[in-house]
Amino acid sequence: MSDHVDVVAERPVWPAADAARYRSRGHWRGETFGRQLRRWAAEWGSREAVVDGPTRLTYAQLDAAADRMAGGLSRLGLRRGDRVVVQLPNTADFLVLWFALTRMGVVPVHAQPGHRASEITHLARTSEAVAYVLPDRHARFDHRPLADAVRAEVPTVAHLVVAGEPSAGQLALADVAAGPPLALDDEPDAGDTAVLLLSGGTTGAPKLIPRTHDDYTYNATAAAEICGMGPDSVYLAVLPIAFNFTMSCPGVLGALAVGGRVVVAPSPDPGTALPLVEREKVTITALNPPLAPYWMDEAATGAHDLSSLQVVQIGSARLADDVARRVEPALGARLQQVFGMAEGLLCLTRLDDPDELRHTTQGRPISPDDEVRVVDGEDRPVPPGEPGELLTRGPYTLRGYYRAAEHNTRAFTADGWYRTGDLVRELPTGHLVVVGRAKDQINRGGEKIAATEVEGHLLAHPAVTGAALVGAPDPEWGERSVAFVVARPGGAAPTRRDLAAFLRERGVAAYKHPDQVEAIEEFPLTAVGKVDKNALRARLAGA
Repeated sequence: MSDHVDVVAERPVWPAADAARYRSRGHWRGETFGRQLRRWAAEWGSREAVVDGPTRLTYAQLDAAADRMAGGLSRLGLRRGDRVVVQLPNTADFLVLWFALTRMGVVPVHAQPGHRASEITHLARTSEAVAYVLPDRHARFDHRPLADAVRAEVPTVAHLVVAGEPSAGQLALADVAAGPPLALDDEPDAGDTAVLLLSGGTTGAPKLIPRTHDDYTYNATAAAEICGMGPDSVYLAVLPIAFNFTMSCPGVLGALAVGGRVVVAPSPDPGTALPLVEREKVTITALNPPLAPYWMDEAATGAHDLSSLQVVQIGSARLADDVARRVEPALGARLQQVFGMAEGLLCLTRLDDPDELRHTTQGRPISPDDEVRVVDGEDRPVPPGEPGELLTRGPYTLRGYYRAAEHNTRAFTADGWYRTGDLVRELPTGHLVVVGRAKDQINRGGEKIAATEVEGHLLAHPAVTGAALVGAPDPEWGERSVAFVVARPGGAAPTRRDLAAFLRERGVAAYKHPDQVEAIEEFPLTAVGKVDKNALRARLAGA
């Protein structure tokens, strides 16, 4: 397991002058999440903090449950600086576990619900995780055999902990949390890594994003202030709770930081979520663009009282302007567009912005110390209002991916600007309009698909000799993934169904399976001999 040297050596570092400025301006407050929960419990002990179906936890109960969970994890041998892959659905268990881990200084690695063997194995191996926490079954998938396969592949994984009924050799999460609470003897520092989030991944498997207690707290609390959140706020966690959007934009952490209430939805389906809005008097929630039309259609039936709903955030992918204009009359709440990334920078439209800005832009940065540049291919500033790649740095934007030194030389400038890969236009107001991406990545309804990773799997198919994955506009998902494949000589190209079955066998998450498959005899090439994906996109557009 990790030692204390590992904790110090691997925690994120900002230049000393920048760090001093962020502290002096109150952005970084020097308080870990474990200490924050303790303070919240002292201030708001009897107030409800988390609602999960029939489970209702007050702040005091959440704090005590985190202590018991931390005690159990400590007895398993987990220590400050260790990493744990966490793949749990939207439940109170997720939050109890998360606060227990961060209280101990053990770092949760946020896996997503749809991840399968390929992704979980990569996360566990890269982070050298000592444990993997998983559901028994979720969305008709049994995670327990997957967990056994991960442990067989990654020798550091000593513990498989199951929320539900474990298989042989696995532990029940409820049993881990059944003992006495933890007496901390080695508390984390607010500058330590609190959590490892996942990048969208543009050059293969996802990169890990280290977020500290200080910077991640600021991310959530600054967003909560802009959203006008307070003790009466009720946040509905609709999208996966492990998403950065759901967790801290302002999300779960922002709601708890102001004494509000978090309601976890087991499904984003409006037939499940809208009754929760009515029953729990939800005031704010966050959706992605594919969900918005379904919510609006369900709201139009008039079957649900949505009068408590004040703010609907929509982000994780570009929201079409015409859809944006329909949100407020349909849902009776203020639309707030959100543009951000797990790597840091978060932009929000303000609740008092003029309609045109709220409907056609993706907001402006939340911090006065967020720095942005819009540049051309040579890192030169583009003329005002012209599109270019967004570079950024600031008090909650990373300065380097976790254990990815080579990649960091490409992802950051020499003076610490993060290359987002997003193409934007900056308005005189500071609002950004997202116009595309420079990176080879497909954004399918907020799920980021790395073309290189999927292409690698496709090329393993025995009937495929060449593969290229591109995005195409889609009215529901924003983008759909299209795989161009070249069949081996004398053979037929596999169908979409064939490739889906093949990728499923390889443990690739379903959202990465191509939505469309096009057979092609040979790829168009650029002048330097690379596959010309622009020509492939043009071919789709002209079809």
